[in-house]
Amino acid sequence: MIRTNLFDPTDSRKIIRRSGRYALLEFERDISVSPHTAETAYFASKMNVRKRQVIATLNNDGGVILQSGAMQMIAGDIRVATNIRGAGDLMKKLIGGKATGETAVKPRYEGQGLLVLEPTYRYILFEDLSDWGGNMVIEDGMFLACDDTLDIKVSARSTLSSAVLGNEGLFNTMLTGSGVAVLESPVPAEELFIVDLKDDTVKIDGNMAIAWSNTLEFTVERTTKTLIGSAASGEGFVNVFRGTGRLLIAPVASNPGISVPDKK
Repeated sequence: MIRTNLFDPTDSRKIIRRSGRYALLEFERDISVSPHTAETAYFASKMNVRKRQVIATLNNDGGVILQSGAMQMIAGDIRVATNIRGAGDLMKKLIGGKATGETAVKPRYEGQGLLVLEPTYRYILFEDLSDWGGNMVIEDGMFLACDDTLDIKVSARSTLSSAVLGNEGLFNTMLTGSGVAVLESPVPAEELFIVDLKDDTVKIDGNMAIAWSNTLEFTVERTTKTLIGSAASGEGFVNVFRGTGRLLIAPVASNPGISVPDKK
């Protein structure tokens, strides 16, 4: 039997969100600081710059796949295995990892107990793939963990223009199946725009989309029918998503100039 105060709120930390087997522990203020760093830590916490940890509870009811190196602590009878099913599968994952920038080997944890991930200052998203129609494509570096009922694949661009002009690369990580994905977002959920499309179109000036349904067609197009018109509008090329599906858009993080006042 294991007893722990991980889920008990204290003056410095508390559970702020749950989804499926996952809980998000947030340190509201960092009190393990020196007198020289206390002021910085205080104002950082006021701006939501805080350490966060994901805790997964396993009850012999399926496993969890982690980004390599993300585990901090295991409490209980939890077994670890790689997600490699042979030499051919290893080669396939190495190629896919090289293309997306993700680690090729992602360990799988199963059994009964608690799985605690390393703390991070990035923002954590719990995404249930039932809200995405069973599939989602994510930006490189966002994957942290997921239920082992999800498949992790490589999604290739359907057109060269979307890769070259869209600043998104040729390949991305795609999650398919039923379950919850844990993602590291560059911005908090409160700043994200969620856009659901049904046989419609969204045009974005820049690579602000951090996740989207694989059912959406992604292209890069001019804002007007002519190059002169696009130049006159000041917009040039835009990323275009068509069809039926969902988008997550991080407008502020992808446009750092927005928050910078004009210099006089």
